[in-house]
Amino acid sequence: MTVLAAEAHPGFPLLTATVLLPAGVAAIVALLPRRRPEVIKLVGFLGSVGTGLLTIYIAIVFKTHVAGFQLVAQHPWVKEFGISWKLGVDGISLFLVLLSGILFPVALGGPIVTHDPKPYVAWMLVLEAGCIGSFLALDLFFFFLFFELTIVPMYFIIGGWGYENRVYASLKFFLYTLFGSAFLLVGMLALVFLSARGGQVTFDLVTLAQRQAVAASTGRWLFLAFAVAFAVKVPLFPVHTWLPDAHTEAPTAGSVILAGVLLKLGTYGLIRFGLYLFPRAARDLAPLMLTLGVVGITYGALVAAVQRDLKRLVAYSSIAHLGFIVLGTFALTTQGLSGGVLQMVNHGLSTAGLFLLVGMVMDRRHTRLISELGGLQKTMPLLAGVFTLVMLSSIGLPGLNGFVGEFLILVGSFVTRRWWAVVATSGVVLAAIYLLWAYQRVFHGRPTGENESLPDMTWRERAAMAPLVALIVFLGVYPKPALDRINPSVRSLVEHVERHTSYRQPGFAAGSGR
Repeated sequence: MTVLAAEAHPGFPLLTATVLLPAGVAAIVALLPRRRPEVIKLVGFLGSVGTGLLTIYIAIVFKTHVAGFQLVAQHPWVKEFGISWKLGVDGISLFLVLLSGILFPVALGGPIVTHDPKPYVAWMLVLEAGCIGSFLALDLFFFFLFFELTIVPMYFIIGGWGYENRVYASLKFFLYTLFGSAFLLVGMLALVFLSARGGQVTFDLVTLAQRQAVAASTGRWLFLAFAVAFAVKVPLFPVHTWLPDAHTEAPTAGSVILAGVLLKLGTYGLIRFGLYLFPRAARDLAPLMLTLGVVGITYGALVAAVQRDLKRLVAYSSIAHLGFIVLGTFALTTQGLSGGVLQMVNHGLSTAGLFLLVGMVMDRRHTRLISELGGLQKTMPLLAGVFTLVMLSSIGLPGLNGFVGEFLILVGSFVTRRWWAVVATSGVVLAAIYLLWAYQRVFHGRPTGENESLPDMTWRERAAMAPLVALIVFLGVYPKPALDRINPSVRSLVEHVERHTSYRQPGFAAGSGR
């Protein structure tokens, strides 16, 4: 069997349209007059909704139980270097594309932009094109372009529409991610030219993965080059320090997209490029990656527990939750890896929801300090109820989406990486402690001062939260449709690792399809 083989799709270029639509709408927004902000916001929102509908259609036509890339679009660009516009979707990338299509309309339609909406909306749409392009690109050259494209819009969104220390936070974000990208560029070019056969250079992901042309020692160095870039984007400990500042100072919509979509480029990159291109190195260096992931789980949870800033608490919780995804990835089992892919989506929904809700509290109370809040459950009962559900999802309560991903990760990693899994369970307990304690201080008790007269959620805010709440409950109660599409690609990827190494996963960890 050809692992993750791709077949060209001769029909309508659905994937190309999904990438180019938000970019085209961004160009239209750039041409609109500034004196009509309501038109600018409406055009941008409709552009993101249109892109979201395309991602939903992709999910509808996606064939279940198929491991390879589907709906592939390929057009040669620079033949001398084997560079082509090649897009494809499989079970690993499908729900990340769908997540992007859902969260960007929520971010553009939910939080209100208070000033200069024209560049804001344009940058958000460019960011959407970059994120979706990164998840769909099957050519290393175009993946790198899309990967880099996401840095610039987020830099301007944080720096232009953030809070007090936005300039510092945006510059720190830019320098950290640019530092990681330098390693990615060097590793990518080295892999491409070292893998050339008979002078035939190619940037095609599937071809490079099939060749496996570099020596084991070289592969480990190249894996580390890719891993540094993706570790910064995740972010993994110890290159995580840009994230709390970026989240805290970013506008609400920026935090939603940063947590919900942008961070997933790191975890997705570790799966798509780390495991697929360098299976031997991934097996050899798995203990290092697992250790960094587990350190992130415990460190992020412990630091979150002592935060006085509610938004910063949610930011540190992201570091902990993303560590679980790394654990599932490098457990190298079908169950663990499927749980990691599903948890990327779960984290995107729950943490994006938490940032939206924290933003609603900030808009009313103009503070993020937990000590200045209290008793909000009496003045904003609906917001408190929604916050409770999303918080419990983040904790991993059975019946909500967070439980399914964490359970698969812990079960899949326990059979091959037992002690890492045991330590990681502390993150589940600590998440319950810091989130429930924060909820108690913010929402329980008797409201005093300005907390006594805060309005509850508006219709606009309810509409923004509705799809997130619906998906949190649906994936918690019935995750089968998602797992049916994720498992074949994950199983094929693990078989790819097994074929090129001496590693064999235990039969139990392979799931029902083994």
